[in-house]
Amino acid sequence: MTKIKETALGGLISNPVFVMVLGLCPLIAVSNNIMNAFVMGMATLFVLVMSNFFISLFRKVIPETVRIPCYIIIIATLVTVVDMTLAYFLPKEIYNTIGMFIKLIVVNCVIFARAEAFASTNKVGYSLLDGVSMGLGFLLAICLLAGIRQFLAQVVGLGIFTDTAGGFFVLGIMLGIFNHVYRRIITRMAHKKKMLKGATA
Repeated sequence: MTKIKETALGGLISNPVFVMVLGLCPLIAVSNNIMNAFVMGMATLFVLVMSNFFISLFRKVIPETVRIPCYIIIIATLVTVVDMTLAYFLPKEIYNTIGMFIKLIVVNCVIFARAEAFASTNKVGYSLLDGVSMGLGFLLAICLLAGIRQFLAQVVGLGIFTDTAGGFFVLGIMLGIFNHVYRRIITRMAHKKKMLKGATA
């Protein structure tokens, strides 16, 4: 039960953006607009869940020496499906803005990190849960960053926040806040575990 809870909460507590600092290229490039950020986040979520599923499913038959090329083939196939689907259903102006970054999901560090660190060594159920958790963590991060940038640019009138420099500025502040909260949570959990261990000793 503990592993299920840790896996389910992993994407929120050990957020792939704010804690692991992965996937920053699409995060900064697409997060100047909340709609674009949401589409990118959902696309990443889908690829992350499905790649975790297939890599975990075939983990025992994928040779160790060619595991990275196999991961690339699986992820690239899923990204192609997502890209073709979005090209068909999305309004042309939205797809033209984010289409290039959808293709770059193939080399997104979040997806490769979870494939190598989790899906390749865990059962399918846990890997699916990890994919959902990390995907939601990425979706939350990119939408939160986009919402703040769009608010500062359109409501406050600070147009610099639509630029890359503004994106990095907001991200830096958010990283500082999130990691401060993260350290406090980890410290509190460690203290609680120590107290429970002492009570049962």
